[in-house]
Amino acid sequence: MCLSTIYKNQKTPENIAMKNVMQIDCKDGMVILTDLMERQMAIEGDLVMANLVDGYAVVRERSTLQ
Repeated sequence: MCLSTIYKNQKTPENIAMKNVMQIDCKDGMVILTDLMERQMAIEGDLVMANLVDGYAVVRERSTLQ
């Protein structure tokens, strides 16, 4: 089983959004994360990259400033 840690904007410890993520869905401008306990988190933004070998992904948050 491959579980990942998801980071917001860049891969740094203070930017961890969720650990033990088993599923990532992208829909309507949202990245929806589901962890091993089936808890969900939605981040408005885009999936930038995923490294499945090292078990992490980066989501770029959409800026609220227009």
